[in-house]
Amino acid sequence: MPVQKVIFASHVMDSLLTYSRMAYPNEGILILRGKSKKGVVEITSVMVPPAAVHAHSYSSFNWFMLPVDMSYMGVAHSHPSGNANPSHEDRLHSMGKIMVIMGYPYGDSSHVGVFDYNGNRVPFEVRPSAAEP
Repeated sequence: MPVQKVIFASHVMDSLLTYSRMAYPNEGILILRGKSKKGVVEITSVMVPPAAVHAHSYSSFNWFMLPVDMSYMGVAHSHPSGNANPSHEDRLHSMGKIMVIMGYPYGDSSHVGVFDYNGNRVPFEVRPSAAEP
């Protein structure tokens, strides 16, 4: 079933934006973990990939270094240019159900784009994390 909506726990969105700011002026890359049911993807955590490579115009890692885990929903990476849309290269190397791109200045979720594996924009929302009131 195609992805119809993505839900982020607020601590995950905070982690995506904070990691992007820390990686700047290079791209940062993270693995998104969660679950998917009936077209809704829920992202509950992120993981720093092992041996990731970060540069100004790209970031990458080797999927073969990861253990098999059905909770991997996709990849998030930052664009220091500020453009939160997928590039041609992003579309060619998309892995998982979704791709998330954080655009500089990484201030809040308005600087985030969420896309399915074909590069189509997907609506998303940020919900309070379990420990938040």
